[in-house]
Amino acid sequence: MKKHIFCLATALCMVPALAQAQSADWPSKPIRLIVPFPAGGPTDLVAREAANILREEFKQTVIVDNKPGGNGTLGHAVLAKSPADGYTIGLLVITVAIAPHLGNAPFDTFKDFAPISNMVSMTPIVVANNNAPFNTLAELASQAKASPGKLAFGTPGVATVPHLAAELFQMQSGTQLNHIPYKGATQQIQDLIGGSTQLDFQSSLVVAMPQIKAERIKALAVLSDQRSPQLPNVPTAKESGYPGLVVSPWFGLGAPAGTPADIVQKMHGAIAKGLGSKEVQDRFAAIGASVHPNKSPAEFSAYIKSEFERWGKVIKAANIKAE
Repeated sequence: MKKHIFCLATALCMVPALAQAQSADWPSKPIRLIVPFPAGGPTDLVAREAANILREEFKQTVIVDNKPGGNGTLGHAVLAKSPADGYTIGLLVITVAIAPHLGNAPFDTFKDFAPISNMVSMTPIVVANNNAPFNTLAELASQAKASPGKLAFGTPGVATVPHLAAELFQMQSGTQLNHIPYKGATQQIQDLIGGSTQLDFQSSLVVAMPQIKAERIKALAVLSDQRSPQLPNVPTAKESGYPGLVVSPWFGLGAPAGTPADIVQKMHGAIAKGLGSKEVQDRFAAIGASVHPNKSPAEFSAYIKSEFERWGKVIKAANIKAE
């Protein structure tokens, strides 16, 4: 009996040492990076940039694995259920701050993930049909107040960041608009050009900027904290009289909860170093994105908590329900 107890005690003592040895050898095999959206979009571009940064830093293969579905919830659920060994990581995006408030999240934002670092945020923008009788957010508010509930605006879908931004605008301006949800930004912008809608809230500059440059639509304001270098003449909502209308869809990196802290820290250091490269920053700037690495994983965790609380209040106040 004593022999069995001794063997068990010895085995238990060896567990921390084994884990430490595994962390020291990390990464000794390819790393899988889960992307909760389809290939080809801005999110996929962020993931592939992250994969390049980690690949260069650790001299190890990083495989990008797209797991779209459920407006990003499926991919996050896959990440949450993956082994916490440092060999599966994934994009951790604003979805984790929104989906739980809609009752359709197959994960726990605060128990299922080990946040590593925020990476970038996109530049949402409010655009209008060229013939719309308003050119600024103030003129838009005046027009909306004159005809409550009649002015239609498009978004890429219910509970998307542009939809939440529009609800925030209505709360802050005391207006009531008519929401037209689409299944994506492309058809949304085509209907705006054609005049089916007069107003659009877009999650980034990717779709809108070429149409603005071609003068097919006009920009009212960007919703980022600062003006976009790509559209320097377009004011921010903050400059336009709405200091609380700062919205930035963010894209960070995370691992399953329980991933060794030293591995998380190594990845954080690699991402911070990679995002400091001017070449990387310029590639993101080309799609209207700006880099925002956190000083530590703990800082990213605190940011997720603040965003979770912020959007929870907006969703509740606007009575937004999942489709």
